[in-house]
Amino acid sequence: MKNIQRPTKEVVQDYLDKWETLQGYPKQEKALKLLFCDTFSRNNNLSEVLLKCSTLNDFYGTNIFNIFPLANHIINLNIDDRLIGGDPHLPNEIALGHGIRSKAGNELQLFSFATKYCSHHNPKDFPIFDSFVEKLLVHFKKTDNFSDFSNKELRDYTVFKKVILDFQKVYQLEDFNLKEIDKYLWQQGKEAFPKKYGKKEKNNGK
Repeated sequence: MKNIQRPTKEVVQDYLDKWETLQGYPKQEKALKLLFCDTFSRNNNLSEVLLKCSTLNDFYGTNIFNIFPLANHIINLNIDDRLIGGDPHLPNEIALGHGIRSKAGNELQLFSFATKYCSHHNPKDFPIFDSFVEKLLVHFKKTDNFSDFSNKELRDYTVFKKVILDFQKVYQLEDFNLKEIDKYLWQQGKEAFPKKYGKKEKNNGK
């Protein structure tokens, strides 16, 4: 594990500057903003939601092999007003109830995907959960006890968002919005806890 710097305004800004130099990612995010916010901002047309789900699945490698039930599930949830309002219960509802199952017959919890879908519509209210963010938050909980949560609770979005807000407050990072905190956490988490390829992670990759 790489030596992990304690979060400060200077450290976060360094990672935000580094983000702009990353190959592919800034342009990928720009393309997703064009798709989610500028072109298909609503979620009441199945073809449009299918396109957004498929693009997100491809860009992030979330390994969802049957997109149609998920897109149909999102349509049925009638999510537009809740996205605008930043409803923290929404990602949990997208993550389950779609009927996509594992080979063992269990419904997959598409939690990481759900947070990404909401975030790309409203990035300032919906921080993204993935394994790198999770590991970094757990690390800082162990070192500084900045918030009270269990690993399992992080997969409840109401808890996850509260933890992110605690992180922002305790480390005095209020000058940065949640999207910027997200970029910082993902980058430092990726550096500190690189994936060991060859082992599939649970809950669809991230």
